[in-house]
Parts: sequence; structure tokens; C-alpha cells
Amino acid sequence: MLREAAAWRRGDLRSLDEVLADPHSAVYVDGWGREGDVGIVAEDEGGVPVGAAWYRTFAAGAHGYGYVGPAVPEVALAVRPESRRRGVGAALLAALADAARTRGVRALSLSVESDNPAVRLYERAGFRGVALVHAPWTRPVGRS
Repeated sequence: MLREAAAWRRGDLRSLDEVLADPHSAVYVDGWGREGDVGIVAEDEGGVPVGAAWYRTFAAGAHGYGYVGPAVPEVALAVRPESRRRGVGAALLAALADAARTRGVRALSLSVESDNPAVRLYERAGFRGVALVHAPWTRPVGRS
């Protein structure tokens, strides 16, 4: 799913090795399973993964594009192209926010480019732009 998240523009799908070689992308999965890592996978009726959303916290010196602070986990989200516009992304974001809320996380952040069609999804989910540098968006998880 990291490949899908990195390739939101059609035709940008790189190999997994290429995505993992890019430190800006790899930071979202390197060493997965550390304290505070939370992920949700959406599957179709046959059990095939069609999307995933996950978050993790970062330190000031080593983080992803949506970094706001060490207490605000950054979200990554991907939905396979054939499953987009079917509510998968919204369901993943809602489930991730619920998971965050139960863990005492007060806000989530993410980065999205202004021409990404997912901007509307994030706005509907309660995320708001807070800066133009690397486009971080935040969402208080206490909101529905």
C-alpha cells in the first residue's frame, strides 16, 4: 500500500524497492511495529487488500511530510485505484481516528498535495490545512 500512497498520480507507480529506497517514503514503514504504530487494512469480499491507513509518531529530526510535532502522529493512506470513490478511504480514516481516540491520541496529521483528489476526502474527515510547507494537515481525533 505504500507504493499506492506514493503513486497517487496515475502512472507514477514505482517498484517497492524504489519506494523503499526513497527515505521520504520509507520513513512511513521502516521498522514497522514500534510503539505507537497503528494500521488498518481494508479488504474486498475475497479477502484481498484494497486499501490501508496507518499512523506513526516521529521525532523532530526524522519524520515524514506531514510532521506537526512529536505528539501528533502522521497518517499515510492508500486505496487501490479500482476501489477509489467507493467509501474505502473514508472508512479507513474513520477507523484510524477511532483507534487513535481509544489510545488517547488527540490529533492526527497528514500531508497532501493541493491537486490530489483526496483533498476532499480529508476535508470531509475533518482535516484542515495548517501550513503550506510540505502541506501538513491536521485533524482533531475527538471530532467525528
